[in-house]
Amino acid sequence: MSMVFHLVRHAQASFGAADYDNLSPLGHRQSEALGAAMARQGVVPDAVFIGAQKRHRQTWEGMAKGMGCDLEPVILPGFNEFDFKGLLDARFAEEPAPEGIHSDRRTHFRKLRETVLMWQRDEITNPPERFADFAARVRDARDIVAASGAKTPVAVSSGGAIGQSVASVMGAPADQMIALQLQVKNCAVARFVIASTGTWLHGFNETPHINADNAAEMLTYS
Repeated sequence: MSMVFHLVRHAQASFGAADYDNLSPLGHRQSEALGAAMARQGVVPDAVFIGAQKRHRQTWEGMAKGMGCDLEPVILPGFNEFDFKGLLDARFAEEPAPEGIHSDRRTHFRKLRETVLMWQRDEITNPPERFADFAARVRDARDIVAASGAKTPVAVSSGGAIGQSVASVMGAPADQMIALQLQVKNCAVARFVIASTGTWLHGFNETPHINADNAAEMLTYS
């Protein structure tokens, strides 16, 4: 028996705030709109999984409201985002960090891309987490979903874990993880077909809740 696994990136969080790990007012609207759109597509989850971060639970709560779904999610910390702030701080521990690295989007994401590539090559001293350990926990979380016996599981995670999942399933080089991560929109859906014979990517970066009329407001990346 195969399953169609929907892996969702959290809605817009609070970039630049003291606590990034909370949805913005727009993020709450995005998550509910996504849930309603998935319901219109006929998606009826029979199991739900979320990372252990607040923005994951808040996104699922909005989706559940939009879907009219009352399933309680299983928490899988393997779907957590890597500690991007800690990783950037580790990279610049011995040299001045660029101004605005945690507050200016362009600076942040340019330096994050460089830093993730260094992290993958084990060139960051004392990172919060080794890249190999991050990749392993994301794989293990996906394996738990695959072993759940669900037919239509849904999970809420973050851009890095989703980029890593897609790259891994596609057999892509490691550096594609950050390339994919930086494309993932808030509340975007990646779909995987998982069967006893393997796992296949079936859709990437889908936003069924966004159309030409609402894109100016609802389409965000951070």
